[in-house]
Amino acid sequence: MITDYSIQAVAINAIPLIFAITIHEAAHGYAARKLGDNTAYMLGRVSLNPLKHIDPVGTILIPLMLILTGSPFLVGYAKPVPVNFGRLRNPRIDSIWVALAGPGSNFIQALIWAILLIGLIGFGVDERFLVAMSQAGITWNLGLLVFNLFPLPPLDGGRILAGLLPARQSIALGKLEPWGFFIVLALVFTGVIGTLWMEPLMAFFKGILYFVTLPLQMIF
Repeated sequence: MITDYSIQAVAINAIPLIFAITIHEAAHGYAARKLGDNTAYMLGRVSLNPLKHIDPVGTILIPLMLILTGSPFLVGYAKPVPVNFGRLRNPRIDSIWVALAGPGSNFIQALIWAILLIGLIGFGVDERFLVAMSQAGITWNLGLLVFNLFPLPPLDGGRILAGLLPARQSIALGKLEPWGFFIVLALVFTGVIGTLWMEPLMAFFKGILYFVTLPLQMIF
């Protein structure tokens, strides 16, 4: 019984997580291609094949460690999609849109999972697996959305901030990128990102989801 539950729990979380990460990375590559850079497309990274994007540490190890340590937030990342920003038609502005494409795809996915959840409840579908998967889909996608918006390279938020800052400050921020991964990990496991960043922004985006889906909730 415990084994069955464990397998079910893994499936409930793994399926929406794989979709969330795969579409997030493919969205970066798709946006870059539309804005003038074919690098990701030529390397086969504009793909919905999860194997193209899975990173052993970010996709498997970090989420697993957060689950085992009882973290209230579940985050992860995939292999970064290669983008040659110099090939973008308007590198400074287009780099912002490329960075936003990933988190934007996560919000759309969270919305789709929310609509599915409302539909299941509204039609009285008593299928706990699908209900739990829909809830996990919302949580994973909002978690990835908020986590990736943290304003430190190499996360998407760092790319966005670099595109918005004046040139000198943008260059200074870019110098943090080699250390950004370790800084972010330290902030995650000390709870700083969770308390000061994830918690308030998760609540904010959940509020947006609630208002966007309110007409559908009223119908049911």
